[in-house]
Formats: sequence, structure tokens, C-alpha cells
Amino acid sequence: MRIAWTLIVVASTLMAGDLPEGCGLSAKHPGDRGIAGDPAVLLAEDFEKGEIGDLSRKWTEVSNKDGKVLAWADGGPEGTGGKRSIQMTATLGQDTGGHLYAPLPRGVDTAYARFYVKFAEDAEYIHHFVWLGGHEPQTRWPNPRAGTRPEGNERFSVGIEPHGLHGKAAPPGVWAFYCYWDEMRISADGKYWGNGLRPIEDCVVPKGTWQCVEFMVKLNSAPEAHDGALALWLDGKPVADFRAGARRGAWSGMGFQLLGKGGEEFEGFRWRTSADLKVNYFWLEHYVTESAAAQNGVKEPRKVNRVWFDDVVVSTEYVGPIKK
Repeated sequence: MRIAWTLIVVASTLMAGDLPEGCGLSAKHPGDRGIAGDPAVLLAEDFEKGEIGDLSRKWTEVSNKDGKVLAWADGGPEGTGGKRSIQMTATLGQDTGGHLYAPLPRGVDTAYARFYVKFAEDAEYIHHFVWLGGHEPQTRWPNPRAGTRPEGNERFSVGIEPHGLHGKAAPPGVWAFYCYWDEMRISADGKYWGNGLRPIEDCVVPKGTWQCVEFMVKLNSAPEAHDGALALWLDGKPVADFRAGARRGAWSGMGFQLLGKGGEEFEGFRWRTSADLKVNYFWLEHYVTESAAAQNGVKEPRKVNRVWFDDVVVSTEYVGPIKK
């Protein structure tokens, strides 16, 4: 039976209710006007100016195979005043989609990434999506090294993406994290594939409508500490709070799901073993492969898959939806 229920946020199931909600930093900048100049902001992109070729001025790697993946699209999230957004098209047999990658101007211990996204009405399952992470030393290009465990002092990565749950969730799936760090669990094949971490309630990814997605990565305060954290907001509502003491289900190489009660206490994240490793990159990706379809039981996947992004802000403070 495919998952079809909608999200019900129960505040008491989150950790102590200490996550912000609604407008945060965005309240100081109605319509996001001037938000790029806020001291807390590390990266801001509204896709309102320039041509596709100009993206390389802000993004150090632009993946746009044959010039067919990235394109401007009319309109953006309702009520934001934007006139256009960016469209990413993945075409099986021709490419795997595309991406925009940017090193942050400085490494930080806590980062929030807010973006608006809209999936096409006929969206299929995808492989990977949007990331925050760190490389030491910092790089100007993605270097995920899939299937290997980070050593703790050279990298970590946190992706937020739709998971199909092996076909149980209708495409594109439910929101979940996909994480690499030095204490991740090993997979059944003896390799280290990203651990999938899911909220208490499965949050169905909508199609044909804009959604405000924001996630936070907080690094551990000392090399031996397990006080790192991870959180997720959808349309300004907190839906997941991963930190030491949170209740979780069984943990395997596939990851785990938060629980409202029962289970075991989560040990917390030791994202790094060196204070030199920081959050220092943001990666806006739309990666689609045949294997993503196969993992979810789709034998003949749709060839063309489109998604739209807009109003990206990476900050050291909670941002929240655009203040209208």
C-alpha cells in the first residue's frame, strides 16, 4: 500500500519545542528585499537577473549538459513578487539532470538553507537533491565520494531529498535526509551509502505546487561531543528535530526514523572529529537515474523529469518563508 497521508505536525513530538517557526530572518526583509546583504546571509539567489551563462559568477560549478538542463521559467512562489525561477530538466538516456554548486564565503558551525521548490505534476522518483556540507580543505566543486565513510576531519554531507521507500511512497516520495559522516552505519553490501533519516510523520512531497523547504545543520561543539543536530521545516513548520535524546527506531545501514515515543534515545551527531571542518558549501542538485526508478519498482520510468527552484538563502540564522 502506497503512503498517501498528509502531514500532521504535533508540536509535542518535537524536541522541547525549541525550534523556531514561521518567518525568522525573512521577517526583517519583506519580499526578501535586501536579504542578500544581511550579515547572517552566506548565499542568496532569486534567479531574477542575468542569463543562464551568468550563473557561473555566483556558482563555481554549473552542470548544464549541452545547454539543455537549465532554463528560466516564468513566475515563482505565489505572493513573493518574483518574475521567474530556474527550471532543471533531467532526460534519461541523455543526462542525469544538473546542478549549481557554491562554496560559502566562510565556514560556519551552524547553517540554515532555505529554498522553494516545485515538482512537475508527472514527477517521478529521483536519485539525489539538495545538500549542505563541508570539505577540508574547501573545494569549488562537488566531491561526494559515494559509498565511502568520511574520516571525520575531511568531509561530511547532508542531503534533503524525496525518498520513495522502495515504492511504498508515491513519486517523488517523502522528505528525508541522506547523510554521510564518520559515525554513519555500514550498508549490507559492505559499503557506506548515505544513511536515510526520516521525520516521525512521513511528509509527502507535493507535486505541481511550490513548497518552502528549510533545513539546518549544527556541528558538534568539540571533537568528542555528540551535540550536533539536524532539523527540517516545511512551509515554516518544524517537522523533524534530530539531536541527542530524540527517540528513534532501529538503526541500520539504511538509517532510522524518529519516533514520538518508545524506541531508543538517539546518541546525537558527532559530525566531525576536527574543529577545522566547517559547513562550507551548498549544492542545489536535481539528479535523476534509472536506478532510482528501479529501486522503487518502476520498470519503465518517465524519460523527462522537471523541477523548479527559487529564492535560495543560506544563513547562520533560521530564515523562514518569505515575508509577504
